[in-house]
Amino acid sequence: MARRAAHGPVPERGDRYRPRNEDSRSGGVPDGLLVGLLGFLFAATLLAWTATGLAGLFAHGSWPDGVTFTQTPLALRELATAPQDLPGAWPNTPPAQLSGYGLFWGLFIGELMVLGVLTVFVLGVLARWRLVREQRREDRLYGTPHGTHGTHGTREPHEPHGPHEPQEMAAPTQPSPSPRTKAPQAPPAPETHTTHRTAGHTTGNATQHTTPTPTPLSLPSPRTPLLVYAPAPVRRPTVVQAIQDAEGPALVVTSDPTVWAETKDARAKLGPVLIYDPGHLCDTPARLHWAPTAGCEHPDTAAVRAAALLAPVRPQARIDAAVADTAQTLLQCWLHAAAVDGRPFRQVARWASGAGAHEPVRLLRTHPKAASGLAGLLESALTAYPERREVAQELNVRAFSALSSVHIRDACTPNRSDTAALESFAHEGGTLYLVGEPIEDPRTRPGAMSLLTALASHVVEHGRRMAARSSDGRLDPPMTLVLDDVAAVAPLPQLPELLAKGQDLGLPAIVLLRSREQGRARWQQHLHAPTPGAV
Repeated sequence: MARRAAHGPVPERGDRYRPRNEDSRSGGVPDGLLVGLLGFLFAATLLAWTATGLAGLFAHGSWPDGVTFTQTPLALRELATAPQDLPGAWPNTPPAQLSGYGLFWGLFIGELMVLGVLTVFVLGVLARWRLVREQRREDRLYGTPHGTHGTHGTREPHEPHGPHEPQEMAAPTQPSPSPRTKAPQAPPAPETHTTHRTAGHTTGNATQHTTPTPTPLSLPSPRTPLLVYAPAPVRRPTVVQAIQDAEGPALVVTSDPTVWAETKDARAKLGPVLIYDPGHLCDTPARLHWAPTAGCEHPDTAAVRAAALLAPVRPQARIDAAVADTAQTLLQCWLHAAAVDGRPFRQVARWASGAGAHEPVRLLRTHPKAASGLAGLLESALTAYPERREVAQELNVRAFSALSSVHIRDACTPNRSDTAALESFAHEGGTLYLVGEPIEDPRTRPGAMSLLTALASHVVEHGRRMAARSSDGRLDPPMTLVLDDVAAVAPLPQLPELLAKGQDLGLPAIVLLRSREQGRARWQQHLHAPTPGAV
């Protein structure tokens, strides 16, 4: 479907992904096309010359007279019109010294295939070299370990741990093994970004009959952000250790239900334990119910909530920015209208599907608690660009597609006890678990990711408001954010800002992802924790 641009006329279907400034150019042939055409002509000339000479050499034992590189362009022009007339293409060469056209074209096509293979190989080598150079540059900028990959030997203790090095890092509370006993070999240590060098030491090689067990990464202070890239089996001990070390309230986002089962009893001794599990992945009846319209009586809260709900399905292309902004505007107004009128969240899903589209406009115009200006904003979004509005409504419908399941719809119907428990768990040093199914491509099937992202964003914003009301502008004890597989469970739009400034507010984030590319694809930038001494 063709979409209108943010300003200006509607582009045609074939111009959907054309840059905006392309129409302002004066025209002409691009330089890259000219260079490529010249290179192709030079390669064809070289191949025709060598194929003619080699064919004569193979057929008669000598290089034909008059077959020179300067005469090859004229020969190519003749061969293009008469492929079988090899003597006509080389009039200055005796026909007896030339081979048949079959041998010539066979050599020409063979040389062309060899040249194509070599070109692909060279391009691959150059691309890999550029990628390695870019990764090394990022490692120098962000302080990422850049040890040799695939090395299985023992390294010096002061060297950083690469993501593929089977070493064991001892936790600070565990005693060192005796010199006579060799410690078991751990699986690959995760690649981390920390603000302090992690404590630990490198043990000797493991015995061949010892079963390797995951060892948790030696975590820094809970007030220090941490960024870990590792597969799920390596991340799990780090997640458990981070939850156990949290000295204050904690928000845990994970796709592994066993993390909740292993840590809930220990955390229950410190404060209330809540679990938001709309997909029913955990074996418990005591699940939290939360309405995404909670707090949306304030327009700013509704705007943040709309951005979080649309984060999993929001398109990343710049040409779709206007559509995404329209979808966020519609959702913000619907959330505010439902909140001020006391409507359930499923009513927002009905408005998104097109049922009673002008009802929220009437509510925003007539309700005494409605914010001024939102009625006109909603009405303009509904009437200004019909095509853009249709695509924006499709985005909202896709974000709420999981509401067709009864248990997910039930998770959006709160009660008073759940609302009070959610608002007070941070003051009481409690723990909130957000457990969801990992989804790598939520733009087609988001599941409950929108609800999980919205609740995580709500808790983060609640922590910021608590920090703003405190005397020193930060939470003490801090609220630890343990975000395991967050890109595939609840991609917080505020995550880059949390990593950079969260520790100043008492909201240190421990982020665990599968790879750096996963984070860059989700947030369109490189994630990195603050460097030492930045705070």
